[in-house]
Amino acid sequence: MKRLAGKIAIITGSSSGIGKAIALQFSEEGARVVVAARRKALCDRTVKQIREKGGDAIAIQTDVADEVQVARLIAETVKRFGRLDILVNNAGIGGGGRIAETTTKTFDEVMNTNLRGTFFCCRAGFRQMKKNGGGTIINMSSVAGIQAWAGTGTYSASKHGIMALTKALADEGRPYKIKVSAICPGGVADSLVDASPDKIARSEQISPYDIAETAVYLASLGPYAVVHQVIVDRLGADW
Repeated sequence: MKRLAGKIAIITGSSSGIGKAIALQFSEEGARVVVAARRKALCDRTVKQIREKGGDAIAIQTDVADEVQVARLIAETVKRFGRLDILVNNAGIGGGGRIAETTTKTFDEVMNTNLRGTFFCCRAGFRQMKKNGGGTIINMSSVAGIQAWAGTGTYSASKHGIMALTKALADEGRPYKIKVSAICPGGVADSLVDASPDKIARSEQISPYDIAETAVYLASLGPYAVVHQVIVDRLGADW
């Protein structure tokens, strides 16, 4: 039996990269998928790929930094499918560089998408899952969310913030059977999501489908099991 059979899942930032890999993999495992991202044409392309393989998916154009659009995303999902079982908050951007050289505009852009957007989605998704009687929220952090290096200050700050949201929401979700986890990847070949497995392997980076498989694992755990944090780093990386 498929591990996510009958589940309703929203994946933000799923028009490309890791999010797209998760959307494709979730569909393969039987979930009905909502593809959400800012670029509508790419969302539609992901939906087309899912449907060509016999899956069920819709696209909802969403900028997670806009709380009105996030509320609409949840509402339209429930209107179409009746509930929300899994929410993967994957949408995010890079940027910042060295702190002394980072503009306020860049700092705000990274925080608005990565941290504020994750907050909006967590809040709206959590409220809906309380009505459902439970669910699973998976937040995409990073190895930069548990460490930080020169040149990563702004990005790392946003991802550290996601880890704090994840930990707090996991505690708040326990009475409502809402599980909340974080995935912390490092060095993913996210631009190669549509490449052949051989080409991805030659990149010597983590396959986006390894991250997708991690998300499936978290979403398919039994009712009394939760993994709060998974670090998926490149082979040979420093711990």
